[in-house]
Amino acid sequence: MNVVVLSGSTVGSKTRTAMNQVMEKLDKHTVDATLIDLADYTIQWSDGRHYLDYAGDTKYVTQTIMDADVLLIGTPVFQASIPGTLKNVFDLLPERAFEHKTVSVVMTAGSSKHYMIVDQQLKPILNYMKAHITQSFVFIEEKDFLNKQIINDDIHFRLQDLVDDTLLLSETLKQLREQKEAEFDF
Repeated sequence: MNVVVLSGSTVGSKTRTAMNQVMEKLDKHTVDATLIDLADYTIQWSDGRHYLDYAGDTKYVTQTIMDADVLLIGTPVFQASIPGTLKNVFDLLPERAFEHKTVSVVMTAGSSKHYMIVDQQLKPILNYMKAHITQSFVFIEEKDFLNKQIINDDIHFRLQDLVDDTLLLSETLKQLREQKEAEFDF
């Protein structure tokens, strides 16, 4: 199973800290996991071209996402929304980019007031792009961090549950697709 862990911002450290924890949780599973931190790449702004027509970092990031079976997206909340850099990545991809992919979300925010951003802004985009979205997500507040570390034990348990549930959902959906395809004898 090919897993991409996407840290969806070019600034700040909390989302990257959370996604590093996700990578550690993935170590308990037999998967091929790649961490993409948008802060480490120079991504071109979408201009409507096919994602394979871009070069350099932009092509690497989009191709890696397209090759994934599972996508775990980490995003901060900026101005009560997702960062423009993350939205740009979605804009670079085709409309059905997440078809047959299982997608989960980890969101970091300064306060609990932004809890609904996942449901109101991110999930509609993921649904439009045909993702199979896990029902739950992990929301991490400012108070859960200290010195670039997650200090709330409950967050660690919830991240492990999210990783486990995401991989289980992906495997289950794959088996269902294979059963459905086996019904046809051509």
